Amino acid sequence: MVMIKSIVRPEKSKAVIDNLLEAGFPAITKVPVVGRGKQRGLKVGEMTYDEIPKEMLITVVADKDKDLVLSVIMKSARTGETGNFGDGKIFVYPVESSYTISSGFKEE
Repeated sequence: MVMIKSIVRPEKSKAVIDNLLEAGFPAITKVPVVGRGKQRGLKVGEMTYDEIPKEMLITVVADKDKDLVLSVIMKSARTGETGNFGDGKIFVYPVESSYTISSGFKEE
């Protein structure tokens, strides 16, 4: 299994979630976050905004589904045909196992 954490523009998170659901991946956690990427924030006139609001979407999927989920996220979160700075970032982590709290069921 892998955990996929995507940091996306707030206005794109609904599209990502809807498209993941449509692709058969309904389990997701959404967390509001702030931060900045390589561009070091956004400068408007004399003001620099270095805490840009984003949303972090977290899901755990089987290894065999990783590429499909990554593709859905990238297509859904990208602005325009080629994308823009600030569209976000995706991180993939290995997951050893997971447990359902109510039943104690362990997935590996």
